[in-house]
Amino acid sequence: MLTVTALQQLYEIDDYQWLEETVKLLKNKQVNDLDLDNLIEELEDLGREKKNAVASLLDQIIRHLLLLQYWREEQEYNANHWQGEIYTFRVQLKRKLTTNLRNYLEVELNNIYQDALGFVKIKTQNKVKFPSECPYSLEQLLDKEWYS
Repeated sequence: MLTVTALQQLYEIDDYQWLEETVKLLKNKQVNDLDLDNLIEELEDLGREKKNAVASLLDQIIRHLLLLQYWREEQEYNANHWQGEIYTFRVQLKRKLTTNLRNYLEVELNNIYQDALGFVKIKTQNKVKFPSECPYSLEQLLDKEWYS
């Protein structure tokens, strides 16, 4: 087994091998041999990645719903595509969602909406009037049957 110092050096060279070694140490309950600083960093990073992933999917759902509902000029040509995208993003989000991540989305819904709103304003060249506040509940956004 590697020493803590050797494990720290390995992290800088090959983080995947570092991960394999760390898993072995954890399975063997060799807690004192762990590179705790990098392990903590990786776990924090993993949490951020999960939050970013679900927020990104929700952002995409909102974007496409806004385009579908409000961009009348393009609706005839793009409605089917937008509906398909909404469905796909909802399925992907459902697969990733946990209770904690759902709670996170509930808290961040307005911020995510503002990001999506910024995108659709650019996409439509500010020719479409969108609601300034989120008109959707999280339940609606997650429901594969709602507005699809």
